[in-house]
Amino acid sequence: MKKITIIALLFIAANGFAQNKEWQSLFDGKTLKGWKQVTGSAPYTVENGMIIGTTIDKSPNSFLVNDQKFTGDFVLEMETMLSDANTNSGVQFKSNFDPKANDGKGRVYGYQYELDPSSRKWSGGIYDEGRREWLYPGSYNPNGQQLFTLNVFHKMRIECIGNSVKTWLDGVPVSYLVDSLTVNEGLLALQIHSIGRPEHAGIKICWKNIRIQTKNSKPLPFPKGIYVVNLLPNVLTTYEKENGWKLLFDGKSTTGWHGAHKNTFPEKGWEVKDGILKVLSSSGGESTNGGDIVTKNQYSAFDLSLDFKLSKGANSGIKYFVTLTEKNSGSAIGPEYQLLDDTLHPDAKLGKEGNRTLASLYDLIKSQKSPRFFKQPGNWNTARIVAYPNNHIEHYLNGIKVLEYDRGSQAFRDLVAISKYKVWPNFGEAPEGHILIQDHGNEVSFRSIKIRELK
Repeated sequence: MKKITIIALLFIAANGFAQNKEWQSLFDGKTLKGWKQVTGSAPYTVENGMIIGTTIDKSPNSFLVNDQKFTGDFVLEMETMLSDANTNSGVQFKSNFDPKANDGKGRVYGYQYELDPSSRKWSGGIYDEGRREWLYPGSYNPNGQQLFTLNVFHKMRIECIGNSVKTWLDGVPVSYLVDSLTVNEGLLALQIHSIGRPEHAGIKICWKNIRIQTKNSKPLPFPKGIYVVNLLPNVLTTYEKENGWKLLFDGKSTTGWHGAHKNTFPEKGWEVKDGILKVLSSSGGESTNGGDIVTKNQYSAFDLSLDFKLSKGANSGIKYFVTLTEKNSGSAIGPEYQLLDDTLHPDAKLGKEGNRTLASLYDLIKSQKSPRFFKQPGNWNTARIVAYPNNHIEHYLNGIKVLEYDRGSQAFRDLVAISKYKVWPNFGEAPEGHILIQDHGNEVSFRSIKIRELK
């Protein structure tokens, strides 16, 4: 074999962009033929085989859209580079265009592969531009947060097969989304984000080797342990099942649950209807109607995820490591992920320094959350609690980690000593316990309750 052929093969193996009949190039490296700008005024040029977009002052988000539309199964790959951390960018796919929006200036909306060089490091996450915002924040997969750097070309991969979306960055799996929304126009677009300061004008974003596979699209294997954002209520994917996830609520029955301090599920105060488990309103009393419910099984280390919808002014909670041995009146005792309407419920102003607000470790540690990442009462949000075998605990709200602590540590015990829990010896330190959903007399809905035991 000739030396030049060997070098060519090594190059192809290294960058993974070998062309064959199954792949279609969307950029010839010379012109912007097949692309058009639909919003914004940021310039796009072609230089040295790259599309280069440049940030510009006083422009909304700019999008360079491919003429073709892709709505079915496909795999999209390209290489991209950012030159400055003072902006971010993204690639739209299965997206839409409303020419009448923004006073006739138009609006692109739909899935976006995030390119994020900031300290947040959410590159490879999935954002829903102009519609639902973050679907898969990069914080769901810490391994993917260490990959993106400035002034280096990175390889992107997006798989859209059926109703699932998976992303890779430099060959590393980052995001896994299963969506309930399937209506999309199918646009592909390169984004230049608007900038907040004039001095951030002139930042360059580059793309090259843009190609798509629309036939015989086969998913690459995903390693174990990556969290799936599954927007299909009360359903597990095959991948989730293979990774040990189990439903604690199937949308139809209360099998696997019983009342706290009871042998059966409460006869009143709770309702299962239309795939939703709901605690009914009873004038705000704590465990005075149906009472709390707990899992029949106990757990020592786990990853728990569930969707919840608060009514206005509601109070509830998710407790874990619940032993039911305290023999107290009212709600059963255990570490609590607080569920609360922080705006309308008075409990948000009680406790110490906000430690009774939404997603906090109730009466112990305040959650550090941004209002942007919470959908107001009447909308669905996702709570997640991860209890590791080493007693490290994490609370998440809509994919964002809002607090962490170590059960049994001196710092934890010091907090307990100045809280309402100080009267219970070894509070929160049981080796295993039930999962509890609290009846606090306010209407709160739950669905997609799932758990994975950790080892």
